[in-house]
Amino acid sequence: MKAMKLRAGLPLATAGLMVLLAACGNNTANEGNKAGDKGNAAAVTTANANTAATDTKANDTAQTESAKEPVKVVWWHSMSGELGKAVTQLVSDFNAAHPDIQVEEVYQGAYDDSLNKLKASMDSKSGPSLIQVYEIGSKFMIDSKAITPVQDFIDADSYDVSNLEGNILGYYTFDNKLYSMPFNTSNPILYYNKDMFKAAGLDPEKPPATYEEVKKAAEALTKNGKSGASFAIYGWFMEQFFANQGAEYDNNGNGRTAAATQSLLNSDAGVKTLTWWKDLVDSKVALNLGRKTDDTKKAFLAGQIGMTLDSTASLRGIVDGAKGKFEVGTAFLPKPDGVSDGGVVVGGASLWIMNNKSADEQKAAWAFIKYLAEPATQAKWHINTGYFPITKKAYDEQIVKDNMASYPQFKTAVDQLHATKLSPATQGAVMGVFPEARQIVEGAIEEAFNGQKDTKQALDDAAKAITEKIETYNKTVK
Repeated sequence: MKAMKLRAGLPLATAGLMVLLAACGNNTANEGNKAGDKGNAAAVTTANANTAATDTKANDTAQTESAKEPVKVVWWHSMSGELGKAVTQLVSDFNAAHPDIQVEEVYQGAYDDSLNKLKASMDSKSGPSLIQVYEIGSKFMIDSKAITPVQDFIDADSYDVSNLEGNILGYYTFDNKLYSMPFNTSNPILYYNKDMFKAAGLDPEKPPATYEEVKKAAEALTKNGKSGASFAIYGWFMEQFFANQGAEYDNNGNGRTAAATQSLLNSDAGVKTLTWWKDLVDSKVALNLGRKTDDTKKAFLAGQIGMTLDSTASLRGIVDGAKGKFEVGTAFLPKPDGVSDGGVVVGGASLWIMNNKSADEQKAAWAFIKYLAEPATQAKWHINTGYFPITKKAYDEQIVKDNMASYPQFKTAVDQLHATKLSPATQGAVMGVFPEARQIVEGAIEEAFNGQKDTKQALDDAAKAITEKIETYNKTVK
């Protein structure tokens, strides 16, 4: 635009010069003409030089702009298999629509592996611009002071978060500030074999809702070499059972009003849950298949067990895997009789922007985050994975409506999310040693199942071990 103005001004300057020369008298015509010729020539030369300089500058600017490299955003994630393919497609779509930004997605292994790699990269700039971190890594990410809270970008951008799911934002909000943007979110649901329910004389449209009802259904289902249920020894389930009773997992408002200093694993909610769970195993109406949800999933799909627990992220795979064999039913996570409070905690992961990158790179990462949060993007992500959308508007997308018609089981997870009342219990616990704590809990469950310790002792010991780890961690955080 600037170059065009300068070129347009050149004829006007030349015309002005000619009028000035014509005003000179005839007596001085020759000299004047000579002088004028010289002046004119000089003026034209100067003008041409200016034009050339301007053109050169304009060309340089244009070339610089045309040669300007897109801002590169390196995104570390933990989505493999079909989930990884969905991630690749999202990135490809974004890059095609945003030539000024180039997102490079890099699979860094499971959540634990990726977080460990991030820790190793924190003393250098070899780490990512953006990283997907599982929910229980949130406290560490904040304490690391290595991130820029997304709230900063939200405020600077006047970004509207009113359409995002409040129960999802609740997990990642600390001190009224959203630190990371949710990406893949899920909750645990009860999966059950409707055909087995019918064969056992149970109503397939009325799944068990309480611990006691699960026990009765498991008893009815356990026959002919088949077992009523199997729940993987997964610490996440224990956390969910606490929240579903409105019980906090750690003190200090689950570590949200102040840093947690004590594990509450051995409180009434924990004892009640593990006692019930162990009773299912001891009475042989539920199988103990270990820690891997993949093992319980396989047993469920093989028709060996009537009920299991799993993430909503597994829903599509389970429904498709059972196709032609039996009908899959889904239900809310069970809770003890008489408990009305509580709900589920969102699982999954969120996206964190690292603060050791340039402002342009961080803004580009934020642009990508906004794209991922768009209703159309979330709709694609939802139907291809099973993670439910983080924005309510995604449910207006036709592909989501069509998918819900084909897979009505998806509605259970969404209903369960919306039925949850946000509280410190359902926001979920936060502690810097959560990954280690989860392993300790799983060990305690195994000790109870194997008879190494009675239920209360196993929980007491685990709570003590977690509390000690919390104390050690808190001393490292200033």
